[in-house]
Amino acid sequence: MKGIQFVVNEAGEKQAVLIDLAEWGELWEDFYDVLVTHARQDEEEMSWEELKQQIELVRGTLSQNTIN
Repeated sequence: MKGIQFVVNEAGEKQAVLIDLAEWGELWEDFYDVLVTHARQDEEEMSWEELKQQIELVRGTLSQNTIN
């Protein structure tokens, strides 16, 4: 496959892959997004309002007393 190279071990088994991002960059981004989504599937969820409050706390625009 053009733009794809496999790295193999001494036994000829595929160990890694090199991807030409100029040719396959968009596909790689899609694949990477799936990997990130899978890795984060067990993370705690929060509402949009909770996220905004946390961002404001980090930025220092919301006092700790404002949060329930």
